[in-house]
Amino acid sequence: MTSIADLRKSYERAELDESASHADPLQQFDQWLNEAITGQVPEPNAMTLATVGSNLRPSTRIVLIKGYDAQGITWFTNYDSRKGQELAGNPYAALQFHWVELERVVRIEGVVEKVSDAESDAYFKSRPLDSRIGAWASPQSQVISGRGVLVANAAKYAAQFLLQPPRPPHWGGYRLKPDNWQFWQGRKSRLHDRLQYRIQPDQNWLRERLAP
Repeated sequence: MTSIADLRKSYERAELDESASHADPLQQFDQWLNEAITGQVPEPNAMTLATVGSNLRPSTRIVLIKGYDAQGITWFTNYDSRKGQELAGNPYAALQFHWVELERVVRIEGVVEKVSDAESDAYFKSRPLDSRIGAWASPQSQVISGRGVLVANAAKYAAQFLLQPPRPPHWGGYRLKPDNWQFWQGRKSRLHDRLQYRIQPDQNWLRERLAP
């Protein structure tokens, strides 16, 4: 049986050099995300979201990025979920993308705010019908007696709303406005490339190399 401690991989696919990277972290992210998509990395849009509760205990979960621009990184979820409650009490959060096949990690930190109702409405209408019903059916993060609760709720709301379920008041989008980005490229001998971008008082980005 192989020991977990003996599992190792040599990272040799690419490099990340300051002279070849973008001065704007959003452009660097756009390049890497598109390379993950065109490279057919499994679920390139999946990201880990980390929040901190009032008890100072961090928690993580996987969510899907649904948009990004100069304003920030956007995803949609249940506002009453654990992550929603934690963001209501502490709006600072972190995101992480791990594209294993490309030997790359992107880490993003910043403050989170809800997107506008109009933006949430527009995205909700674009979702498949089953997903829109599911937003009503699942009391996310709450204890339920069994899967039958979800099935019964889905049937109830499908009959109530038919083909036009409205957006639930407890469901919508969040946007993280980054103030710190880190781009990690695996390299041989664990001498990885790691570039950090920090926002400055003049709103320009300072690019720095960090030791791995």
